[in-house]
Amino acid sequence: MAIQISSELLDGCVLGLLSTNDYYGYALTQKMQESISVSESTMYPVLRRLKKNNLLSTYDEPYQGRNRRYYKITAEGKRQYQMIQVEWQEFKKGIDKMLGDGKADE
Repeated sequence: MAIQISSELLDGCVLGLLSTNDYYGYALTQKMQESISVSESTMYPVLRRLKKNNLLSTYDEPYQGRNRRYYKITAEGKRQYQMIQVEWQEFKKGIDKMLGDGKADE
């Protein structure tokens, strides 16, 4: 069984990676795949949605005769990322409690 990741959590993962570095789409997908299972067909709609919501901006850089579209987190995206981090900590604490991380009695 593969655990499904919610769109809000996926947004947070993308914003988290982009909070430290700009990435072009394929490189961002590869970076995500180092930690979770996600396909390119999942990533590009997420990137479009985040851009539409002004959480990301894009710019193009030439590479071997073609352009690569890079994604960059916006100030609004950084604020959203901080909110997701807070919500994630609360969610994680509840799940850890139920799944038994050894801290259920705290």
